[in-house]
Amino acid sequence: MDIFDLRWDIVWNYRDMFIRGIGVTLILTLSGYFGGILLGLFLGLGKLSSKKWIYWPSKLYIDLFRGTPMLVQILLIHLAVIPTIFGHSLGYMVSGITALILNCAAYNAEIFRAGIQSIAKGQMEAARSLGLTHNQAMRKVILPQAFRRMIPPLGNEFIALLKDSSLVTVIAAPDILYASKVVAGASFRFWEPYIVAALLYLVLTYGVTKIVAYIEKRFSNSYVPRKAEGREAR
Repeated sequence: MDIFDLRWDIVWNYRDMFIRGIGVTLILTLSGYFGGILLGLFLGLGKLSSKKWIYWPSKLYIDLFRGTPMLVQILLIHLAVIPTIFGHSLGYMVSGITALILNCAAYNAEIFRAGIQSIAKGQMEAARSLGLTHNQAMRKVILPQAFRRMIPPLGNEFIALLKDSSLVTVIAAPDILYASKVVAGASFRFWEPYIVAALLYLVLTYGVTKIVAYIEKRFSNSYVPRKAEGREAR
């Protein structure tokens, strides 16, 4: 097939499938990411714990999911873990979201751990001297400061998860990549559908990049609202 003889009308005829694919991709990514944020926070705190019965399970979990391919995790969860627990498959959405949450949590845990450890120990000591408990100091003093430093890596993890969500196509999740595969199989043309898939992922990741950049700027120490800038100018 000549690369200069592209037929975009073929892709246009399957536009509803691509639109649905965008929705499925976003649902999988957002669910996996925010679930991974919550679980990752507990795992990150667990890896910082001085109690061995908390530290070691957290460390083993993180090492396991960071050290094995996500594709293998998705297949194991969809074909083995969930059917073994429930007696049958719960569908691509449950399996996909579960796999993305479990994988994302391992990476977010390391981000939280590194962010918390980057805060000077004197901050915790000062908070404790004011009468705060360890949990209160962590929630009100340490985490707010660490969050500013964690925004860039957390944003990068979201972008990585958005692209890695394409792996759920192996369990027939109708995401963007699945739509491209269907179009390619039906038309025996490969340039058009996969170029469209690449462009859609590029647009989504670019949008996320701009949002992360805004949030990073908004929470930076040097941020000055526009109204304040105007008052200073006067």
